[in-house]
Amino acid sequence: MTAGVAGTASLTVRSSSCFTAQALGVGVRDAFGDNLDFPGEAHQVQICPTGLTITTGARAFAAGTYTEFGFYQDQSGQWHNLTSLTLQVAAAQPPAPSTPASPVPGQSLIWSDEFNGPIAWGTRWVGDKTSAYQYGNHNPNDDKLDWLSDSNVSVSNGAATFTAQPSAHILENGLQAWTTGFLTTEGSQEGFQVKTGDYVETRVQMPNALGAWPALWTWKNGNNEVDSFEYHPDNPSLLEMTNHVLPAQRYLSDPADVAPGQWVTIGTHYGATSVDWYVNGAKVFSDGQGVGANWSAYLILNLSISAGHYHPAPQGNSPITFSVDYIRVFG
Repeated sequence: MTAGVAGTASLTVRSSSCFTAQALGVGVRDAFGDNLDFPGEAHQVQICPTGLTITTGARAFAAGTYTEFGFYQDQSGQWHNLTSLTLQVAAAQPPAPSTPASPVPGQSLIWSDEFNGPIAWGTRWVGDKTSAYQYGNHNPNDDKLDWLSDSNVSVSNGAATFTAQPSAHILENGLQAWTTGFLTTEGSQEGFQVKTGDYVETRVQMPNALGAWPALWTWKNGNNEVDSFEYHPDNPSLLEMTNHVLPAQRYLSDPADVAPGQWVTIGTHYGATSVDWYVNGAKVFSDGQGVGANWSAYLILNLSISAGHYHPAPQGNSPITFSVDYIRVFG
């Protein structure tokens, strides 16, 4: 057997003379003697010289070495174990890693973060300031309650989780701030920038809570902004896709692919004459505008919190989360 893959067992028994067993089954014991029998015992069965074969129900085991044996219970209630065998359960082989691919022909992976380890603060990412925010770490004039903190992005099980929660800080407009997670390549040692012709892709799990405002976007020198997506749970199937360089916008309603709690892959090709957006690998919008031949910008991936002007503010003080599987750039 292979670890994690359910299997059944078959048992054939014979007796020199017929008798009825109250129960007949296949037992399994681990190295510690714990009982891990196959399910599906046969009951009130007649065992004769001609033989009887039963097949159990299915179950899975962890990798390791086990003792396997048939057993029966006679009419007096006594249990009898039959000859034992060794059951070896092999470790499951992990699937071969697939090579990330771009829907844009002729491209290869040039930069990525798979979030399989701790955030590379300072080297790859900055999380506590951005030139896109008026005050560096907060931006109340953009209907945001954000107060940036690199402690609000964590990694586990191959995904980055952005967490927003009420803060002790008070914004200039008198509203209570929410400390939240933010990743930007601006100011990092790598200083990575996407450029004309690149394709960026991320796989994200949309948040459920009102007030959540996740986005993947670009920024440089006070503009160069292209929004791969913005999302608000009050519009549960809607993605906002915007080119601010040569203005164009699409509000995409996609109930099949976009919903709170659902994972979705979103990509953007920064073409010189057209920016193209993709959802789960399919092109959904071409703006016919593009970003020009010499455009470049830093990446931003974040969870903002709405202040309530355009979209509802949070309902209560419970933390709000947003998860990201990866971000990849092809060129």
